[in-house]
Amino acid sequence: MAVDEGVAPAAKTDEGGTVHRLKPNAIGLLGVVFMAVATAAPITAMTGNVPFMVSAGNGIGAPASYLVAMVVLAIFSVGFTSMAKHITSTGAFYGFISYGLGRTAGLASGLLATFAYVVFEPALIGIFSTFATGTLKDQTGVHIPWWAFAVLMLAVNAMGTWFGVSVAEKLLVVLLATEVTILAAMAVSVAFHGGGPNGFSLDPVNPVNAFKGTSAGLGLFFAFWSWVGFESTAMYGEESRNPKKIIPKATMISVLGVGVFYVFVSWMAISGTGESKAVDVATANPLQLFFGPTEQYVGHWAVDVMQWLMITGSLACGMAFHNCAARYMYALGREGVLPSLKHTVGRTHPRHGSPHVAGLVQTIVTAVLLLAFWAAGKDPYSGTYVLLAILGTMAILIVQAVCSFAVLAYFRTHHPESRHWFRTLTAPLVGGIAMLAVVVLLVSNMSAAAGTESGSLVLKATPWLVAAVAALGIGYAQYLKRRSPERYLLLGRTVLEETKER
Repeated sequence: MAVDEGVAPAAKTDEGGTVHRLKPNAIGLLGVVFMAVATAAPITAMTGNVPFMVSAGNGIGAPASYLVAMVVLAIFSVGFTSMAKHITSTGAFYGFISYGLGRTAGLASGLLATFAYVVFEPALIGIFSTFATGTLKDQTGVHIPWWAFAVLMLAVNAMGTWFGVSVAEKLLVVLLATEVTILAAMAVSVAFHGGGPNGFSLDPVNPVNAFKGTSAGLGLFFAFWSWVGFESTAMYGEESRNPKKIIPKATMISVLGVGVFYVFVSWMAISGTGESKAVDVATANPLQLFFGPTEQYVGHWAVDVMQWLMITGSLACGMAFHNCAARYMYALGREGVLPSLKHTVGRTHPRHGSPHVAGLVQTIVTAVLLLAFWAAGKDPYSGTYVLLAILGTMAILIVQAVCSFAVLAYFRTHHPESRHWFRTLTAPLVGGIAMLAVVVLLVSNMSAAAGTESGSLVLKATPWLVAAVAALGIGYAQYLKRRSPERYLLLGRTVLEETKER
């Protein structure tokens, strides 16, 4: 069906209803990859997570943790992408799980995924504001309060969603390319100089070492945490060109490309520092694990640049999560999960084809959360970022595990021509069990991951908040099934004509 790329037309759903849709053909393969990789925030994952993994996790085996996580997530993605070839849904997990495990599980998972992406944005604004305040003071002596940067990021994120995914994509491409370049410059320079003071060693990438150290479970959890958001590729299907091919490719590129990059950069950071002293350096001054090799093998100018790119990297990540949250709200809204939502967050901009109302709602929710944490006296990094990131990560990991089992169920009853012993059976089964194991890692290491906020009420309430959101979804779906069966039938099933489930 021919579509005018300049507008966002209404379209038919499987149930014969009409919904506003997102702008079609707005983004290609590389755009989807960049949007997904931006949520992983490579420079934040490296400079923020690796030092902690080295000092309190699995020591010099941190790169091996990334290797293990990459393999597990690649196996998960095999089933995930198999389903993406048949279903194109802006709700991603919401749609996939609804088709695989039923509408009740779909709504519960959709609410959990929405909840996760909603809290990820204020988390990233917290770390962005911390980086910005610290870097500006260190390099210019000027002190600007963190809340000023928070307001700035709120405005940038809101504008990016209002004007559509193609605008956000262009900005993210620039931000992501620069942060990847500076990390790669450090890693390649260390490699060209023979691997640092102790030379090259395969110990950091030996998978056995991923399970050693002070707390191997903590190290492995942080490795998986570094990928959160890669699955967002699926939610851009409706806006992409040829989604049945682009989304599976983009997902695997995101997992494997980011994985290889993480392994190499973390390995070279440890080698450049020196394996014998890497743990001590990461413990005494975490950022020095990256700043030290960068200054020694690239130059002092590169350290200054890296500090600024830590700011832009967290900005890119927060913007990507804002887009994710808005699209999940839009997906739930256009189906009329609550009737009032269909003509509010379920609407798209008549010109830009963006979920502009959902984006505005997300901005307001983020501002309220930031105000609440500020009023509670929480530090924007150790309080806001850490606590909300753990909360969102628990929710999204559970949804990923459920999605794997949904793939299993879906291919048992659909598309016999696509069934395969590995792609639609073994891979989703192994992936689902592995993702549940990661949830266990998170729960068992939650206090250690929270650091100074280990006694926080928010941290203690985290499992209960996640359970409450899931219970709300299950309960409301059952209510709709009994009282409004026509709305229940729509849950997770809004599939547009040109992306029809097949």
